[in-house]
Order: sequence, then C-alpha cells, then structure tokens
Amino acid sequence: MAEKMSPSPGGGITPLQQMLASGTGAILTSLFVTPLDVVKIRLQAQRTPFSKGNPAQGRAGGCSQPLWRAAHRDCFLYCNGLMDHLYVCQNGNGCTAWYKAPTHFTGTLDAFVKITRYEGIRSLWSGLPPTLVMAVPATVIYFTAYDQLRDYLLARTGSWGHYIPLLAGALARLGAVTVISPLELIRTKMQSRQLSYRELRVCIQSAVAQDGWLSLWRGWGPTVLRDVPFSALYWFNYELVRTWLCRQAWLDEATFMVSFTSGAISGTVAAVLTLPFDVVKTQRQIELGDSEVHPVAASKPSSTWLLMQRIRAESGTRGLFAGFLPRVIKVAPACAIMISTYEFGKSFFQKLNQERQLRGL
Repeated sequence: MAEKMSPSPGGGITPLQQMLASGTGAILTSLFVTPLDVVKIRLQAQRTPFSKGNPAQGRAGGCSQPLWRAAHRDCFLYCNGLMDHLYVCQNGNGCTAWYKAPTHFTGTLDAFVKITRYEGIRSLWSGLPPTLVMAVPATVIYFTAYDQLRDYLLARTGSWGHYIPLLAGALARLGAVTVISPLELIRTKMQSRQLSYRELRVCIQSAVAQDGWLSLWRGWGPTVLRDVPFSALYWFNYELVRTWLCRQAWLDEATFMVSFTSGAISGTVAAVLTLPFDVVKTQRQIELGDSEVHPVAASKPSSTWLLMQRIRAESGTRGLFAGFLPRVIKVAPACAIMISTYEFGKSFFQKLNQERQLRGL
C-alpha cells in the first residue's frame, strides 16, 4: 500500500522544467511574503527608532527583529519565509525605500493602508530585489536537487521508504547551502560599501590569502545546522501528510489543495523543531554584518555551541525559542505556496510532455 500511494516520482519532466517550476514558485512566494516583511520592519522601526549610540539590537529568533546601529543604519535581517538575508547599508544609502516617510502606524492593517495610501502600493514590495537575488537561485538548486536525489534513491532501492525523503531533503539542502554561501558573503560585501567588481575581486583575494578558501564559507556551519534538519523534517512530513491526505480523499494524485495543506503543516512542524538553530543562525548573521561594516570593532565569531550557551544564560531556555510566532506565520504560508506552485508546475510540464509524445506517435 505504501508503494502504491507513494508520491509519483519526478519522471516525465526534464531537470530544466523542474528548475522552471521551482523558480516560478520562489518568485510567487516572494511576491506574497515581501509585503508582510515590509510592514513588519516598518512597525518595528517605529517602536525602536534609530538613535545615536544604540548598539545593534536583534531579537534572537527567525527574522523576528530588524537590526540597526547608531545613525548609520548599518544592517537589518530580512526574511521571506524561505530564506533570510542580511541587508547592509551605511549612512542611509540603499535604505531609503525601507524607512521612507516616518508615518505613525497603530497596527498591521493600519500600516498596510497608510503605506499604500501615502507611499503607493509599490512600496509594499520595496524589499523584493534583495530577496529574489538569493531566494530564486537557492530554491531552484534546492528543489531540483531534491527531486533528482529522491528519484535516484527510489530507483536504487526499488521501493518507497520513509527514509528516502528524509535523506534526499537533507542532502539537497546541504548542497544548496554550500553553493549559495559564498554568493551570500559576496553580496553582503557589496551591500556594506560601494565596490566595483575589480575592488570586490581584490577584497575576496585578500580574504582568501589571509584566511584561506574556507573564509568564503563563513557562517556555513550554523546555516547547515538549521537548514539541513529543517529540510529533512520538512520533506519527510510533507510526503507523509500528502500520502495520508490522498488516501483520505481517495485520490490517485495530489491536488493543488492537498499540496498546499501538506506544505503548510510540514513547514510549521519543521520550523518549530529547528527554531533553536534558527536563533543561532540569526546571531551569526548579526556578527557577519558587524564584521563587514565595522571590521576593526567586530569580535571573533563564537562557535554554535557557545552561542547557544550564551543565549540560554542571558534569556533562559525560552531565548532559544524566541520569535516562535513570527517564524511560524512566515514559514507556513511560504512553504504552502512554494510547494503547491512547484507541484502544479511539474504537473503542467508532465501533461505538456505527454501531449507532445502523443502527437509524435
């Protein structure tokens, strides 16, 4: 029965079509979640205004608090539910779109209305470019790698086992994080100060000469600790829930709503269970931003274990689960939209390929 109801493999479509489906899903997810982040950041900026002498503050939890330092507005953490990014700027450069017109907001709905009325509806998507730069290529690599690994493991074993999505999800995320990590570091350097491509090359060469090639993967460890377990748990639960829902509804194939519901449930479970690692990842991103903006004053980054101990000592065990609600509110709809769009895209290409084959007979 498990073999009969197991999710259909990604056969029938090419890797390029898988990439197109996942890329479309990443774009749609970013379009949906970006306004929520813009409103959240504007509300938080209002509650804690920029002032001289204030150290960078960041609530240790999945994208739950923007970061700022003094009057320079050095950096803040931006998240679209799928990925989070450190956005760095100095002396207000590049940040004007985020902190435009200091209007007073009384709540989330009021912020949506006032931003749309006084600044135009486009302001709700002012954070889209930095999201798309990293989210789309990372998601394309991740989802395509997962499908390819899942189908490979399925072909090798000859039967569907629950460990297959667990292993494929972990390996796919590990590969995506490893590929994207140097790109994120380069992007952070370019945001921290205006650099030409020649200056950027010299900067990277200098860093490699001083600290070796591994310096390009700084922050890789805590990212892997958060993203790999999240991915393994997400795909394991997703395939399990999707199969169960198909059985309940007597469906041979998952519908859009089945994929949407499965994605939301599995994303929520994975987000809650991996929240402590997300807290540590946030702290490491703060350190990365500090080192890029203030290389002299930045302290040496702590290990993941030491950071967890420090957070627990300062805030207790609850500190490791800070930002619970914002993370769940973001991750659940983002995962639901992403996976349902991806599955819909794959189904579209499968039907398209079948029609082409029939016409060719």
